[in-house]
Amino acid sequence: MSLAAPPATNLSVDGARFWRTIEDSAAIGTGPEGGLRRLALGDDDAKMRRVFIGWCEAQGYAVTVDRMGNIFARREGSDPSLPPVTIGSHLDTQAAGGRFDGIVGVLGGLEVLRTLDDLGIETRRPIELIDWTNEEGARFTPPMLSSAAFAGVYPLDWALGRSDDAGHTVGAELERTGFAGEAPVGGRALDSYFELHIEQGPRLEAEGFQVGLVTGAYVARGMIVTIDGENAHSGPTAMHRRRNAIVGAAMVAVAANEVGWRYSWCDAKSTVARLEAWPNKPGILSDEAKVFLDFRSPDAETTARMEAEIRAALPDCARRSQCEIAVAEDWTFGDLKFDAGLLDLVRGTAARLQVPLLELPSQAGHDAYHMSKVCPTVLIFTPCKDGITHNEKEDTTLADQLPGLNVLLNAVVERAGR
Repeated sequence: MSLAAPPATNLSVDGARFWRTIEDSAAIGTGPEGGLRRLALGDDDAKMRRVFIGWCEAQGYAVTVDRMGNIFARREGSDPSLPPVTIGSHLDTQAAGGRFDGIVGVLGGLEVLRTLDDLGIETRRPIELIDWTNEEGARFTPPMLSSAAFAGVYPLDWALGRSDDAGHTVGAELERTGFAGEAPVGGRALDSYFELHIEQGPRLEAEGFQVGLVTGAYVARGMIVTIDGENAHSGPTAMHRRRNAIVGAAMVAVAANEVGWRYSWCDAKSTVARLEAWPNKPGILSDEAKVFLDFRSPDAETTARMEAEIRAALPDCARRSQCEIAVAEDWTFGDLKFDAGLLDLVRGTAARLQVPLLELPSQAGHDAYHMSKVCPTVLIFTPCKDGITHNEKEDTTLADQLPGLNVLLNAVVERAGR
């Protein structure tokens, strides 16, 4: 006989079981320094996805995969006609990533569902657990690609056509790995979306809080800037005839970095994340280059000023390097508001569980950003050691994760009982 948990019931996950799933995940795609290198839709990501699906199906959850490869595991509710409460994050990692970034959110969500099974609790609404494809953007740009497609931010065909360094597209890699699902991408009603994630910053640990409640986000822009020059021999080519794309790229990188410093007083920042050049060989001037930039600040107005200054610097970079420089692609994320009702739900749940809660903005991108466009959304942070992330040294403990997991569990149960 199934039971309904009254709102005042304080439920707890099985921490040991949750940590075993984290350790099992950490064995798939292990990096040279003990972290993870599990790039989206690579062989290790596909292996982890199959393991995750196996765990979900073993619990009796119905698993579907949409055309972007997003995985949905559904624990049915007493009224299947109601839009589901969803929990999600990602299992892909950076090229030199940690064992917890995104993974805590997916496997923590799995632990929530398993705990409800253990306790025989039937929720009124279904609960769906989501693994989003290519959140990191480490292989296919931009980041949060599939949740953005789900939310209608990008057209499906455009997202499927994004390519990696070797020219492999998202669509082709979905086919190759067996994750080109048949379900439509988005376009259906969801009750709400919860995401649990390590903070990726030092504040929770430094200030002694166990859980962070994300009230908003830094407004971020991304750009790919192209530089077109001309091949030439590095020996006899006079300086006044040189059109070295690497030089133009370097000027763009310095200009963007200087904008970040000019606005650092308000904790804004700009990043030169990557520089590509071709042929990129000794003895020759490269005729093509790309610079990948991102910049962000606490508010939209400041980010817009930063963008204007970066764009304004490009003509001078072009003149001095004698190259053609243009912004080939750009994207935005973080200009959002999380749902007031869900924020209050998490506040109340943490107070009931006597868990200290810090309210703070998110500076990194998350799938919750795009999901906030389609349903009420909330983002919960847990501590990570020294704030180190996107690094194989990323670390945390079970003790640091349990309070946030239990807040997630109790908040989801209450929301799914509506």
